[in-house]
Amino acid sequence: MRVLLVEDDDRVVAALTPALRRAHLTVTRAGTAAEAVDAAPGADLVLLDMGLPDQDGLTVCRRIRERDGVPIIAVTARRDEASVVSALRAGVDDYVTKPYRLAELMARIDAVMRRSGHGVPESIDHVADVRLDLGARRVWAGESEVALTRKEFDLLSTLVDADGDAVSRESLMESIWDTSWVGASRTLDVHVSALRTKLGRPQLIETVRGIGYRINPGG
Repeated sequence: MRVLLVEDDDRVVAALTPALRRAHLTVTRAGTAAEAVDAAPGADLVLLDMGLPDQDGLTVCRRIRERDGVPIIAVTARRDEASVVSALRAGVDDYVTKPYRLAELMARIDAVMRRSGHGVPESIDHVADVRLDLGARRVWAGESEVALTRKEFDLLSTLVDADGDAVSRESLMESIWDTSWVGASRTLDVHVSALRTKLGRPQLIETVRGIGYRINPGG
């Protein structure tokens, strides 16, 4: 499935594009309103930042809607009710506010595409014999499904997404618990311990001293 990512922030693009590609989505980036309008006819889905440098996202949405029925998901930092209502009236199919969890965005993409009559490829990640369904938020270790809490799933998927690279404690606490408070560090350790136990693979999540944690594919 072809996704048009309309985003002018290079950091957001660098973080989101690999995750979308791992979900078997083909990603094209547009950094301006003009590029977005030109590229939209070739896309199956548009992820639209509402704050573009050359034109407001509402105008971009209306221009795309004038000639194309492609599903549009607004991905924006604008949280106020007026912005949400304006975007929906302009023609977006869904509205996701930053910061967001990748699993939430993938679930929204899946829902929008199903409503539009299109399916999306299964968003599956593998590490060793552990399998994650990002859309359904389900995990299997070998042939057995493992029941995880929301935070446990977010932690595991974040580590798997890093593809073996170490993820700092600070980054994990910021992305999963929305805090850099040092006292939350104990909460992180408790969740790692719970994951090791539930998955039955204590070596899968490796402690990297002085940094944080990483997935060990051989674990």
